[in-house]
Amino acid sequence: MKVLILGGTSFLGPAIVEVAQARGHMLALFNRGQTNPQRFPNVETLHGDRTKSELDALRGRTWDVVIDTSGYFPRAVTESATLVRDAKQYIFISSISVYAAPPQGGVDENGAVGELEDPSVETIGGETYGPLKAACERAAEAAMPGKVTVIRPGLIVGPGDPTDRFTYWPVRLDAGGEVMAPGSPSDPVQIIDVRDLAAWIVTVFEDGHTGVYNAVGPAKPIGIRELLDATKSALGSPATLTWVDEDFLASQKVSPWSDMPVWVGAGEDAGMARVSSARAIDKGLTFRPIGDTARDTLEWWKRQSDERRAKPGGWISRDREREVLTAFKAPRRAG
Repeated sequence: MKVLILGGTSFLGPAIVEVAQARGHMLALFNRGQTNPQRFPNVETLHGDRTKSELDALRGRTWDVVIDTSGYFPRAVTESATLVRDAKQYIFISSISVYAAPPQGGVDENGAVGELEDPSVETIGGETYGPLKAACERAAEAAMPGKVTVIRPGLIVGPGDPTDRFTYWPVRLDAGGEVMAPGSPSDPVQIIDVRDLAAWIVTVFEDGHTGVYNAVGPAKPIGIRELLDATKSALGSPATLTWVDEDFLASQKVSPWSDMPVWVGAGEDAGMARVSSARAIDKGLTFRPIGDTARDTLEWWKRQSDERRAKPGGWISRDREREVLTAFKAPRRAG
């Protein structure tokens, strides 16, 4: 099949390219040409900037499938989808952040989504990201009714992740020693390996599935302990875990998700780690073992430059971790 990817040069896009090429599909990428421009020299690249309505490279061309990995504003999605409306299918990569906050545990694709106070806003922030993605979903369907597949991933992880939102755990556990484990061992977590997501996206267009699908894993609910234990086991890590409760972490200004990646706690945000993927699983979405993701992520991390590894994406530092652990254990020593 002839496949156009809008974006395609950072993390999920390249993973889709690799799977699609391996399965014999013909690829073209449309992007600004600024990120990893030499990544796929054997793939046709079309240049333009969607945010500036620079779409001339798409005019007069046809594809069987269009995969939109870079749509953040409904105006841009409308313009792009309208130009490629002769395609058989338009796959829009959205996010579980579309759900109205805070989502209830077990939310499925019928859950209420957020709405923009100002429909014309084109500024991405904590209050606008999810509602903008929801508006983009509607824009795609309006432009290509009946041809749209909306995929709502949760936390995408694995080799190549530029955000380091999962990478902290393989790196930290591989270093050994006493590791601060956040909250309660049963606090829910969800991730999806970028390679599993990419493989399923290709399956989706090969099988012609349309509609809306959450894409989070694993298949069965797990807690943060299972994720950390699976990572330790896969790496053969000698690290020991010290569980620090959520209230104490809050008192120390240690934040879920950022300082302590993957973990969202047991409060009102826990529903973000209890999203149902049953519909996608029914259509063939599968998940590799967490240990495999952890091991491959660590191997990828170790291949990065010293400069890159010196600037991880926002996770808690070793010095700060030691400070919090010391403070946490102090009352117990005094007693």
